Amino acid sequence: MPKLKTKKGAAKRFKLTKSGRIKRSKAYANHILTKKSTKRKRGLRQGGYIDKVDAKGLKRLLPYA
Repeated sequence: MPKLKTKKGAAKRFKLTKSGRIKRSKAYANHILTKKSTKRKRGLRQGGYIDKVDAKGLKRLLPYA
């Protein structure tokens, strides 16, 4: 059976933790920042985790992660 290809777009956006959860960064933090409050921008700096529902599909995109 041939090797599976990793989806490079997903590999750049998501990282797997040791416990098997998938880390992600928050959206809406790149531009038009003047109208967003400081509190909101500060919250966007922190990462997040993918929900269990979406994790199965994402792990298929990252076969060797």
